[in-house]
Amino acid sequence: MLDVPHELVEHVSWLIHTRRCELRSRWRKLGCFKQALLVLAHLRKNETLAQVGAGFGVSEATAWRYVDETVEVLAAWAPGLREALVGLGEGDFVIVDGTLIPTDRIKADEPYYSQKHRKHGMNVQVVATPDGTPLWFSPALPGRTHDLTAARAHGIVQACLTREVLVLADRAYQGAGVTVRTPYYRYAELPEHYQQYNRDHARLRAPGERAFARLKSWRLLRRARCSTNRIGRTISAVHTLLTWENPG
Repeated sequence: MLDVPHELVEHVSWLIHTRRCELRSRWRKLGCFKQALLVLAHLRKNETLAQVGAGFGVSEATAWRYVDETVEVLAAWAPGLREALVGLGEGDFVIVDGTLIPTDRIKADEPYYSQKHRKHGMNVQVVATPDGTPLWFSPALPGRTHDLTAARAHGIVQACLTREVLVLADRAYQGAGVTVRTPYYRYAELPEHYQQYNRDHARLRAPGERAFARLKSWRLLRRARCSTNRIGRTISAVHTLLTWENPG
């Protein structure tokens, strides 16, 4: 059982079919629809390649090739940052936030260790609409990367400044720029109108958490076992699936 719409599986299978036609691929053990099912089961349920391969009657190596091919096809449909901000301008606002995609790393992998989360992983930024719909997910950086550093490295701050789009973010982004609004520090010591500002800011920013909740509904991203070099592409693929799953 797979808790995704049947239409989504069909859509992915048509993309796989198109890819096979482009490659003039020979006969394969699994058809396009079953390949789509295998890949979606791997992403949605975080089953190992050996498990999904056994379930579909193919080897682990074949399952890996199917997943790698399909993720590449899906990731190609994910929007870039500039494309995601099309239609936004002065008077609009977005929510920017960061999360950690946990990974299996050893203690020696210091660049991947997040002191904030006390675990190894990859830092991912999101730009979301006021209702929490993700517009863009960033490439993954080592977990030690600070959220503000990541936002600047990906060009989020500059892109929003250029379009005069207001950004709501948490305290990690303080000092990002004139278009970025963050809460005030020392809440208990602030005057009442500053405290009210913080409450209003938190209320408007809270829906941004939905973007990461939707991302991690694909359980592979709750604890990634793959290479850290593949996580960014996997996130782009999942973003494409989220867009088709909930087009509104």
